[in-house]
Amino acid sequence: MAGHSKFKNIMHRKGAQDKKRAKVFSRLGREISVSVKTGGPDPENNIRLRSAIISAKALNMPKENIERAIKKGEGNDPDSNFEEVRYEGYGPEGVAIIVEAMTNNKNRTAAEIRSTFSKSGGNLGESGSVSFSFKRLGAITLEKKLASEDALFEFVLDNGSKDIEFSEKEHIVYCDHSNLHSLNEKIINKFGKTTSAQLIWKSDSIIEVQKDSAEKLFKLLNTLEDNEDVQEVSSNFEVSDEILESLT
Repeated sequence: MAGHSKFKNIMHRKGAQDKKRAKVFSRLGREISVSVKTGGPDPENNIRLRSAIISAKALNMPKENIERAIKKGEGNDPDSNFEEVRYEGYGPEGVAIIVEAMTNNKNRTAAEIRSTFSKSGGNLGESGSVSFSFKRLGAITLEKKLASEDALFEFVLDNGSKDIEFSEKEHIVYCDHSNLHSLNEKIINKFGKTTSAQLIWKSDSIIEVQKDSAEKLFKLLNTLEDNEDVQEVSSNFEVSDEILESLT
C-alpha cells in the first residue's frame, strides 16, 4: 500500500504542477493580449509585448499559445476586454502587499481581493497607501552556472545595473525599468539565455516576519496568487531559513 500512496502523491504533485503551469500560461496569454491592445502587435515597437514574449519563451510556453494570444489582442474578443487594476494593502505584522490584476469585472475582483485580505488578518488600503515605499524596477534572472558572481557584477555595473542579488540557484540583476530590455539583451549576448526579464515592485523597507505570522502571511499570498485575475503579487517581507524549513 505504501507504494500506492507514494504513486498517488506523485500524481497529485504532477496534477498540481500541471495546474500551476496552466495558470502561468493563462497569465502570460492575458499579458500578451493586453500588451497588443495597448501598444500594437509588433514586439520591436512594443516593449511591453516584447517583455511578455521573452517571459513566455523562457517558461516554454508553446509558440501557438503565444500567437493565439497576439491574435486575441488584435481582435475585439469580449473575453479579452481586460482592465488593469492595482490593489494595495497590509498583511500580518504590517507587511506591505501590492497586487496587480487584469479583470473583465472590477467589482468581482475587488470583492474577492478584499475578502482574501480580511480573512488573513490583513486589510486593503487606498491606492498609493503602499506603493510609495516601493520602486518600479526591471529584474533579470539568470541561472548561476552561466556566469561567475565577479564577472556578472563587473559587466552589469558597466551597463547600468542598480543592484544585484546572488542566491544558490540564480543571479538577479535589478535595473531602471527603461533599461530592462537593452540590459537583458546585453546579458544574453554575453552570458547566454536569461530565465526571465520583467518589471517588478521592490521595497527599500523590509519587514522580518516571525513564525506565527509567516504561516498567516503565506496563506494570504498563496490565496492571492491562486486568484484567476491576479497577475503579480509583490511584498516587502523577509523570513529566516529556519522558519522557512519549519513551515515546509
